[in-house]
Amino acid sequence: MDSTSSKRVPMPYDRSNIFAKIIRGEIPCVKIYEDEKTLAFMDVMPQADGHVLVVPKEDAENIFDLSPEGLAAMMATTQKVAKAVRNALACPGLMLVQLNGAAAGQSVNHIHFHIIPRTGGIDLKFHAREMVGRDVLEPIAAKIRAAL
Repeated sequence: MDSTSSKRVPMPYDRSNIFAKIIRGEIPCVKIYEDEKTLAFMDVMPQADGHVLVVPKEDAENIFDLSPEGLAAMMATTQKVAKAVRNALACPGLMLVQLNGAAAGQSVNHIHFHIIPRTGGIDLKFHAREMVGRDVLEPIAAKIRAAL
């Protein structure tokens, strides 16, 4: 294998991905927090009650494409929202997950953090497969927003 075949060839960012559409307001979400650089919202296929996603508003597929400023903003929001999730839901632990590339399990090509409340005895998979409705998500989201 030569040195060029092992290098990642950057692909253009796909602005039609679901998170880009959520950021632009084209698809609704159950919003937890928003500022000029980031957005946090409930995952519609939650692995646990209180599963929140944090995305930067910058066009970036993964951690390698995100600017240092975008990464700093995303981490600050992730920390802020994670504290609110912990306090609102009184969970003894939190799992933070950030996947890069399909081989790692990334299913939406826009960088994002998962904030997943954890309690003992609950086994998790990387991605839940069942969608839940706004009626399930909104009461949990209201608790988290109140804890911000």
